[in-house]
Amino acid sequence: MATSRNHRPATRASRGIPEATVARLPLYLRALTALSERSVPTVSSEELAAAAGVNSAKLRKDFSYLGSYGTRGVGYDVEYLVYQISRELGLTQDWPVVIVGIGNLGAALANYGGFASRGFRVASLIDADPALTGRTVAGIPVEHSDELEKIIAENGVSIGVIATPAGAAQQVCDRLVAAGVTSILNFAPTVLSVPEGVDVRKVDLSIELQILAFHEQRKAGEEAPLEETAPPAAPPAAAVTKRPDSGPDGDVPAVMPA
Repeated sequence: MATSRNHRPATRASRGIPEATVARLPLYLRALTALSERSVPTVSSEELAAAAGVNSAKLRKDFSYLGSYGTRGVGYDVEYLVYQISRELGLTQDWPVVIVGIGNLGAALANYGGFASRGFRVASLIDADPALTGRTVAGIPVEHSDELEKIIAENGVSIGVIATPAGAAQQVCDRLVAAGVTSILNFAPTVLSVPEGVDVRKVDLSIELQILAFHEQRKAGEEAPLEETAPPAAPPAAAVTKRPDSGPDGDVPAVMPA
């Protein structure tokens, strides 16, 4: 039975929430969920901001878009904020997801336990390799890519995850979009071209590692002793050399005039 897509919460555009704020809401939700699991009833903006890795002024501004201002001297109600942010992110409903490309990365994503706890249900695993068809990964049978459109229609899928090699990613993306998928999480190391109205989030682990390598190199340079980084001293202007035919003092100019 297909899952209806007609009961979505108000979009961020209609609510006037900036994209940067939307990007931080999952950070707040993660920190709040951890507090909720420890039965912490309230939290100050300073404590929550520190847990989320942002400053408290930015947090208060972000929460003002949600209509949540907290209580002076008390802070924010943890459970209510969890509900508010979950509702704004659309996590109070079930989101069926398909993962296309069941190699090492795709299989790891299928086994990730965080999807279900955050409102996402892996509806299907899809791969073009006939040898994988029927094989079970994380309790879900792998289906052949020939069935992609049928699977999306039957499950009401609007979110697709691409974990294929780069060369196949654009073709898979085109098929997902044509079948009705409007949001794509791309793990393939390539830039996808999509029509207006389709959102793409790219996750490139190699780029993130390269950025970390850049910072490590800078830190190593800053920590190097001064003598290791200083240029070599210029030779003295009156440098001399010892020659067998030198005078009694053994000193002659290093460069003799013609």
